[in-house]
Amino acid sequence: MKNYIYISAFLVLSIIIYSCKKNDTDFREFLEGKEIKYTGAVGDVIVSPGNLRASLKWKASSDPSITKYVIYFANKIDSQIVNVGAKVDSVRTFVTGLQQDLDYSFTIYSFDKNGNRSVPKEINNVRVYGSNYRSELRNRPYNQDRPYLEYNAGSVVLNFAAPDTVNIKTVIRYTNNAGSIVTAELLSKDNSITLPDYKLNTPIEYKSSYLPSRRAVDVVEVADFSVFPAYIPTDVLCDRTLFKEAKQPGDVGTYDPNSTTVSKLWDGSVGPQGYPNIFHADGSSGMPHVLTFDLGKVYNNLSRIEETGRDCCNNPDQFEVWGRADLNNSTVTLPASSSNWPTEATAKGWILLKNFVRTDDGREAMSMPMDGAGKPIRYIRLRIKHVTTGDGNYSNMSEIRIWNKQ
Repeated sequence: MKNYIYISAFLVLSIIIYSCKKNDTDFREFLEGKEIKYTGAVGDVIVSPGNLRASLKWKASSDPSITKYVIYFANKIDSQIVNVGAKVDSVRTFVTGLQQDLDYSFTIYSFDKNGNRSVPKEINNVRVYGSNYRSELRNRPYNQDRPYLEYNAGSVVLNFAAPDTVNIKTVIRYTNNAGSIVTAELLSKDNSITLPDYKLNTPIEYKSSYLPSRRAVDVVEVADFSVFPAYIPTDVLCDRTLFKEAKQPGDVGTYDPNSTTVSKLWDGSVGPQGYPNIFHADGSSGMPHVLTFDLGKVYNNLSRIEETGRDCCNNPDQFEVWGRADLNNSTVTLPASSSNWPTEATAKGWILLKNFVRTDDGREAMSMPMDGAGKPIRYIRLRIKHVTTGDGNYSNMSEIRIWNKQ
């Protein structure tokens, strides 16, 4: 019985060995005596869409036998060869001639000089863009509530709305004061841009650029420029929190130095005020007399002034408004009552902005335009020539407000 088992086991083992040898022989016959060789396969691929093209980038294989890569696409009907030259860390190529709005699949093989190739690397669902995408783009919108933030003697600040997340920049095209067409760039991180030398009443145009996706390789411009709305100057109230007293030689004194000071003119009160909440001249300077204050910064287009009188009496009904950018060599030596005071003031650089005349009782607020366009002004002098009561010494006022056109 033992001998029978041994003989049976021997026969089974012999059959298995014979079968293995036969299969090995069959496989060799199938390969015609050749051995399969695979070149190093392509690893992870970074795909970046473009304008009718796509960028493919991957880390170069460490296999030194690789001589080229072949990229198949369009159902493997089309292909593109990337030859390998000097050793590089990465390989990047552009597949061009693609059609917009189609989903592409790419298959990449590496090859050696004998034609051996790697296992395939598949990249699917790649979509490129073109004229259809461009036709849908719109220029970055401007702030419709306030398209202009500021205008000062040719320096204009444009105000845009927040951009789309793929906005790259917006090109501004305008005419400068020399009459030349120039451009400026508004980046996506900014909502406003200053045009320092804009020629008033000339067109401002703008065109935006976009990156269709974060990995896109081509920036796309909107097809046409859009026209920015025409600049319409508006009067903006000067910030009275910046105002300061700036008494100059020859300025009038105040009736009570502790209460009826020049600073009462911008204390925020509304309507005609009573004593002591007023400016009150001290009565020792005669008529006309002057007072000076500082606006706190230079304005280039002072456009309007409003004056409110006292609730009873000695309200100015005739006064001049003078201005200057600084106080260097600005002292007028003549008394304000001199008829030659305006001549000397002009010679010292003071600019007459308004000859203010009113025919009422001088109490209520009254505003009048000033000629401050294009004139840098920081310091204001009021030369009070006459009051409603005809008094030759005293003048009273409750409030002064000033506007700048921008």
